[in-house]
Amino acid sequence: MAKDEIGLKHHAPPPVADINVTPMVDVMLVLLIIFMVITPMLSKGVSVDLVKTRNPIPMQAADKSDAIVVAIQHDGKTYLNTTRMEAEDLAPKVKDMLINRLDKTVFVRADSRARYEKVVDVVDNLRAAGVDQLGLLTEQIQEKGKGNLEPVPAPAGK
Repeated sequence: MAKDEIGLKHHAPPPVADINVTPMVDVMLVLLIIFMVITPMLSKGVSVDLVKTRNPIPMQAADKSDAIVVAIQHDGKTYLNTTRMEAEDLAPKVKDMLINRLDKTVFVRADSRARYEKVVDVVDNLRAAGVDQLGLLTEQIQEKGKGNLEPVPAPAGK
């Protein structure tokens, strides 16, 4: 005969006082991966359709968190990082931002449909603020078959 049939009872194991952290760690790792994927997608500043060029110069410094970026939208609105302001008001603000910096570079993100007059006005005001280096941000033209933009063929003639 087995011990169960004799009348001995099975006892449940004693409760465990330790917390099982494995599910919490799994959730935290999933959240970490989600934030790592989404964070680069968050655009810095104001969105504009940049001018397309064949050979853009890469400017990785424009992606830094402390970079000074001036954006000009197609309707002529000017932004210093994310703050809307007039082009005439840029010089004192940028001058204050550049006081303790060694690198006095300011990046300009101009919309391809913006009036050239507005872009020149912004550049003049930035030069008046003491900007040493001015970076004009552009995008690479997508090659045929890789995107919806096609390079413009050269005019034929003699």
